[in-house]
Order: sequence, then C-alpha cells, then structure tokens
Amino acid sequence: MIDLNCDLGESFGAYTIGKDEEMMKYVTSVNVACGFHAGDPQVMLRTVKQANTYGLKIGAHPGLPDLQGFGRRNIQITPDEAYALVQYQVGALFAMVKAQGGQLHHVKPHGTLYNMAAKDAGLAHGIAKAVYDLDDSLVLYGLSESELIKAGQEVGLVVANEVFADRTYQSDGTLTPRSLPDAVLHDADRVEEQVMRMVQNQEVLTADGRVIPIKADTICLHGDNSEGVTLARRLHEKLSGN
Repeated sequence: MIDLNCDLGESFGAYTIGKDEEMMKYVTSVNVACGFHAGDPQVMLRTVKQANTYGLKIGAHPGLPDLQGFGRRNIQITPDEAYALVQYQVGALFAMVKAQGGQLHHVKPHGTLYNMAAKDAGLAHGIAKAVYDLDDSLVLYGLSESELIKAGQEVGLVVANEVFADRTYQSDGTLTPRSLPDAVLHDADRVEEQVMRMVQNQEVLTADGRVIPIKADTICLHGDNSEGVTLARRLHEKLSGN
C-alpha cells in the first residue's frame, strides 16, 4: 500500500479544525502542525500520542508565521529565514516525539511555504538544509519532482514525491491556487479516479484538460477537507484492496 498522509494537529486554543482521530484510522502517516500556521503545544502533544496509538509515521508540518491566515498568505522570506523557521518548528516536534518514545519520520512544509519552495530553488535549499542539519535520517516530503525534491536530494536526504488526492493540478505540475474554482476536490469518485491514475499510470489530468507525468511516492489528503473522513475511508479501502 502506498503511503497515505494527512495534515493534522491544526486545531489551536479554543478552535477545533478537522477530525484528527477519525482520519488516523485510514492513513499511514501524519504531518503535525508545529504552531506557526496552526497547532499549539497541547494539540501537538495530543496528536503525537494519538498517532503513536494508531502506529502511524509522524512528520513535522512547519509553516509560515501566519496563524490568522492559516499559513496560506504570501509572506516573502529569505533562504536563511526559511532555514531558521523550519528548524525551530521541526525541532519542537522532534523533541515531543522523542519524549514519547518515538522517532520523527519526515518533514513536509505547509501551505504557501510548500508552494513557494516547489518553485524557488534557494528557498527549497534553505528548507532542505535545515532538515538535514537537524537529522539527516528524516525524509523530506515535497511536491512531485519540484525544486524542493531536487534540493532534498542535493543535500543528501531521502525524499518522497508527494501527490494530492483532493487538489487539482495546473499544466506545470503545480497545484491549482485555492483562490480559483475547483481547486479542492470533495467528490469521492473524482478523488479516487485521480489517485488511481496517479498511482497506476504516473500521470494526472490537469484543470485545463492536459495529461502530464507525475511521480507518486506518497499521497496527501487534507484533514481540513469537509469530506476528509469519507475520502480517507474510500481511499484506504481502494489502496489496501479491502
């Protein structure tokens, strides 16, 4: 079964986002928010404990310092700033996982930071180097065949080319911006069709009707998708053959 990952731990304070524990029943790895775009220390720790209960691989999900905008607003940062903010956030989760007797498995940047690093080689290198210098055994998740994947390989990390179950694609291989219509998929049939095409044929149908090649090492399903649990259950059954 191919790795099915989900962004979780994105509640904070009095705000609850997503159905984390329900999603954990159907995925194989989780990306835990580290407090900058979402999450807080208590939510981080709770998510780590729950993930351990379900035997899931745990990854850090560092984002831009944009709690109000959920890390999805454009904030220009330098590679040095990216290095520091990623290492700061990953280090916090790294410590929590270790304190619970586990080992952090991977790092996946969040939202706009992820999308910027997919195109910006300098920013991608700053992120990859931050991960490598903290622990060179960590796996770096990045948009399939993007600058972030290349940077991870260049610094010596194991990388995982990530594809998205519930997002549509542009012809250059990037994700359709959330500001545009049909950027996020909610229909289970469309999601399943897209995932199986990416996994079996290593290709995806873009928003403008083109077919482009894509490499799928891990599949992301968003925890804050309103249909997240239903989609996760459907994909789990399809990919595992149950």
